[in-house]
Amino acid sequence: MAASQRLTHVLVTLALLILCVLMVLYPAATWHAGVRGLSIWWDVLFPSLFPFLVLSELLLGFGIVHFLGTLLNPLMRPLFRVPGSGGFVFAVSCASGYPTGAKLTAQLWEQKLVTREEGERLVAFTTSSDPIFMIGAVSVGFFHNVAIAPLLVVSHYAAAFLVGMLMRFHGGTVKGSQPDNSSASSAKKIPGNRLIRAIYAMHEARKADGRAFGELLRHAVSSSLRLIIIVGGLVVFFSVMLELLVQTGWLGGLYGITEQLLRHSGLPPSLSPSLVGGLFEVTLGNKEAGSAGASVPLVYKVAAAAFVLSWGGLSVHAQIMSVLSNTPMRYAPFLFARAIHALIAPLLVLLLWTPMMGRSSSPVLMEPGFIPSLSTYVPDWGLIFLTGIIVFASILVLLLFLTILSYFFKPRRHAKK
Repeated sequence: MAASQRLTHVLVTLALLILCVLMVLYPAATWHAGVRGLSIWWDVLFPSLFPFLVLSELLLGFGIVHFLGTLLNPLMRPLFRVPGSGGFVFAVSCASGYPTGAKLTAQLWEQKLVTREEGERLVAFTTSSDPIFMIGAVSVGFFHNVAIAPLLVVSHYAAAFLVGMLMRFHGGTVKGSQPDNSSASSAKKIPGNRLIRAIYAMHEARKADGRAFGELLRHAVSSSLRLIIIVGGLVVFFSVMLELLVQTGWLGGLYGITEQLLRHSGLPPSLSPSLVGGLFEVTLGNKEAGSAGASVPLVYKVAAAAFVLSWGGLSVHAQIMSVLSNTPMRYAPFLFARAIHALIAPLLVLLLWTPMMGRSSSPVLMEPGFIPSLSTYVPDWGLIFLTGIIVFASILVLLLFLTILSYFFKPRRHAKK
């Protein structure tokens, strides 16, 4: 074990030294790649992540997460084998994108609201892209076709839901593995309906936290800023690394292997740059998918974009690993879930193409300049935040509706005479 660790250390050190040399040899490409990564972070990631990170910290401190957890527990436990608070994590993650789900899951583990296996299941299906990126950046900015946005959004989130149901089989049921949550256990002893127990759980969680609003807000802002800076650094780093690999031509072999696999699968080989680019970074992979040759049917381009969005890129994987580094949650289940998500989402695109897009395999693209408000994508912080709030509220309402609906299908217990 020690020998393998030493070998890994040597290989990582050697790779970093080579990267430093390449940065010296290609200073202009390094500069432009760094600026591009910084622009992605500032224009897209910061406005979509930071407000929701602060908001989720405040809601956790005020006990709203415990309130929703008690209400959603009858739905989340049978479907995903996670506590009801996982519904809140799923809603925030869909609204703001990765790595918010991992951040909130780590906080739930710190408060002993989830076990290690529950946290791994939760991170597996709450790591998703945000809708404003899929609609604005991908559909409008890269494909110049706003009509594909609903298909991308539906396939991405439906695949995440299916991944959550598949990951419920991850981990065994070990005695004593349930988290020790005193407020939740005390709420179960309160007589009355579930709403009263949820209010009691929120009250107990707020008393246990005990911080004043000012202190809670300061901690929420500072911790969110630390995470968002880490995310930005990783985005810039992987943007530079990928650009250097392109400049040196080292990706040529990977392009060739991917082309052969696509050819044997009956898919257009020209999608290789999109898949290889998306292996490292989401934005580049989707940009390559949108700019693929005109000979490639649009359905395959959208399927490639769905694959890239669901895989997340090694940049997102590094973000998740950094967030989970202080918890016992492992990376392997997350990697497996990303691979499954990346396979299911393109399949859903192919299956839903005709029902959602019509029988035409290549609908007319929206020409740039045809509709000025839709032909280009300019990130707008207010629009990003408003869209996130709408998605967050919509998913919570949907989950609450499904929870209420589940009561009608629950088998009734007849009292013994």
